[in-house]
Amino acid sequence: MPDSATKSHRVRVDGKFFRLGSVKFHPKGTTYGPFKPNRAGEVFPEPPETRRDFLLARTLGCNLLRVYNVPPRWLLDLAEELQLKLLVDIPWSKHICFLDHPKPQEDARAAIRDAIRACAGHPAVFAFSLVNEIPADIVRWCGARRVEDFIDDLALEAKLADPDCLCTFANFPPTEFLRPRSLDFHCWNVYLHNREPFENYLARLQMIADVKPIILGEFGIDSTREGEERKCEILSWQIESAFRAGLAGTVVFSFTDEWFKDGREVDDWHMGLTTRAREPKPSFHAVQKAFAQAPWFPLPTYPSVSVVVACYNGARTLKTCLDSLVALRYPHYEVILVDDGSTDSTPLIAQLYKGVRYERHMNQGLSFARNTGIRLSTGEIVAFTDADCRADEDWLHYLVGDLLARGFVGMGGHNLLPQDDSPVAAAVMASPGGPAHVMLDDTLAEHIPGCNMAFYKWALEEIGGFDPVFRAAGDDVDVCWRLQQRGFSIGFSPAGFVWHYRRSTVQAYLRQQQGYGEAEALLERKHPENFNALGASIWRGRIYGPAKLGVLLRGAMIYRGPFGGAHFQTLYEAQPASLLGFFISLEFHCLVTLPLFVLSAAFSSLLPLGFAALALTVGVCVMAAAQAEFPPDRARAWSRPLVGALFFLQPIVRSFARYRGRIGVPNSPPENWARHEALERFPRTGNPEETCYLSDDAMDRKEFVSLMLKALDQQGWQSKADVGWSDHDVEIYGNRWSQCHITTVGEGVHAGLVRCRLRTAMSLPAKLLLGVLLGVEMLVIGFLQDDNPWMWLILLSLPILAWWLEQQKRDLQRMVAAFLDEIAASRRMRKVDWDEAHEKLVPSQD
Repeated sequence: MPDSATKSHRVRVDGKFFRLGSVKFHPKGTTYGPFKPNRAGEVFPEPPETRRDFLLARTLGCNLLRVYNVPPRWLLDLAEELQLKLLVDIPWSKHICFLDHPKPQEDARAAIRDAIRACAGHPAVFAFSLVNEIPADIVRWCGARRVEDFIDDLALEAKLADPDCLCTFANFPPTEFLRPRSLDFHCWNVYLHNREPFENYLARLQMIADVKPIILGEFGIDSTREGEERKCEILSWQIESAFRAGLAGTVVFSFTDEWFKDGREVDDWHMGLTTRAREPKPSFHAVQKAFAQAPWFPLPTYPSVSVVVACYNGARTLKTCLDSLVALRYPHYEVILVDDGSTDSTPLIAQLYKGVRYERHMNQGLSFARNTGIRLSTGEIVAFTDADCRADEDWLHYLVGDLLARGFVGMGGHNLLPQDDSPVAAAVMASPGGPAHVMLDDTLAEHIPGCNMAFYKWALEEIGGFDPVFRAAGDDVDVCWRLQQRGFSIGFSPAGFVWHYRRSTVQAYLRQQQGYGEAEALLERKHPENFNALGASIWRGRIYGPAKLGVLLRGAMIYRGPFGGAHFQTLYEAQPASLLGFFISLEFHCLVTLPLFVLSAAFSSLLPLGFAALALTVGVCVMAAAQAEFPPDRARAWSRPLVGALFFLQPIVRSFARYRGRIGVPNSPPENWARHEALERFPRTGNPEETCYLSDDAMDRKEFVSLMLKALDQQGWQSKADVGWSDHDVEIYGNRWSQCHITTVGEGVHAGLVRCRLRTAMSLPAKLLLGVLLGVEMLVIGFLQDDNPWMWLILLSLPILAWWLEQQKRDLQRMVAAFLDEIAASRRMRKVDWDEAHEKLVPSQD
């Protein structure tokens, strides 16, 4: 086992990158070998020749070599002496159907154990590749899931031999669909010679890799077939594109034209950067120049950036946050800390950072604080993170680089669990409801979390900034949706990540989810097209988050090409059955589980069904806990039970807060609105479903709607204007029991003629009240005898309530009609009878 001194010289995973000690390690390397066996039978050159090669590799700018056989000890020592790391491929019989018999599997495990022991935690070892390019037809024969599980078994074998070693699997496009779960990072061999497909494929690989680092383990050009000039050009932009795409490293194939494979010299391929005699080719110098710039290729411009941190009682993590922000590797930026009325030591911590602009105001909520940051910002781009986040030092480099390259108005990135966060936080991360990005494709985002996002300042100003109604959450969702409604696009930068400290107690997590539920109620008011009937958000894209819940009703589909011969075999993942989410929802508890237990008091035969419903909920939570993934160093015996408990509690807390927010909306008409005036103008016998107005100055329909919206805002009505998804122009949330939809039309028979249709519907509280009363009636009737006269009075209560709710709808309709009359009168529009107006204004067709 390696000692502590050796551990300090070993590379470790650090988010989407690697770190060696305190410094980032970006692999820049070439493949080395395999070669004809030397005198000792080792598939490497003699030691003096190897030294010359390694020195030449250092001249190239390499810090890593990929070798396809386990190196002898002298080669490891030489690499360490010359400050080279080795990516070691472990060979075993992958070209046979190794899962058909136990012996090939045991041979593979033995190869892994022997290789790890031979290297004995040597500091020159970067990582082990457990297998390289399993043939696609072998995978199809054995079964993709079984192959994935076997690779995970090999990773476990490696970790048992050396817990600190890094493990990967060198995959390639024909088996792109393989998804082993226990690897430390992703490694891909990709040979694409056209720039756009190459860059698009790197974006796809980043989505596959998700939160893990990714390196290109092989890419290269044949000098004979492509020519050295084209080889130089292609390798130059491939290296640049890979690092700009946020890959952690690259390995060019290969160092030299000398290549010994399958027991013979390969002389019809010349992939090397040097000749067999180790004479550098022009491509050597092209790669040398690219490696000298990597990984931080200059951006086309460096627009100024204002980093805004909105903080409310965030002193626990604020210093860590500010320490990371003042150390960002970006030339033109400022940090603005907006203290939203904190009562902890936030002001004292802010005084320690003279270069950070500090603004304090009374507590107004998250959106107000972020708007303050926008107002104070001087940058062309405004980036946002939270006080409980720590930014990677290259956060802005990648975030801004992707923003400039792809034509988006906003950009987001990953928020990862810090290595020093607690085991409870790790369980919270694996529980539902955490901040996650939603992707429409490999680069286009539907939503980016508020703890890691950046926008052009002009775009934020165009939509009026953040809506102050969102005091604790939901502001990021609202901004993303409003920008998209304006026709703008938002992107995602895989390498522009921050470390995000999760809630460290169950109570804090549930408070957070309560806030999210309240925010969803507000969002549903503003963006009803993005919510279902129960008030849960509907996403068009795929949600990328660590919480896992669902059972696939059908398996994933793999496109393999005719007879399994496609060069790019893609996995099309099925969406998990949403039914499972219903079984842990508040609605399921209220509509199924609770009524079954209550009714079982009268009908004992229902009691087993009640327990079955409860068991179904518990079973879903247990399944979700079993699927949870934790960092190995923060997994505890209680981690999975805690995740299961949070899967049970979170939907209840969040949904309750959402319903409370939807039900608790105050009446829209302000108190100073004279209700009796509306009722006098429209007696109960009237039905003002339609009104019609005529103006002498030819006011068109859209101008009338704009006038109506302005008056609604001024008078305090709660309303929502159509953004393109509705069949009405305005939705008014009139009183607690009803709402009204206003639709307008301007008929071309006369300029200035505007018709308005008013249709009302019951609100959610009204529907819930009817449902509760119906349930109570069923329960009471179950206890009463058929000859009990009181039963008929109970049955009458439901139609009485329905009649009363209908009157509330009609009252709102009359009030809205009176409101429209006021608006029309303010612009000297005459209220007319449409039938009469139609007869006068429509020309006769006779």
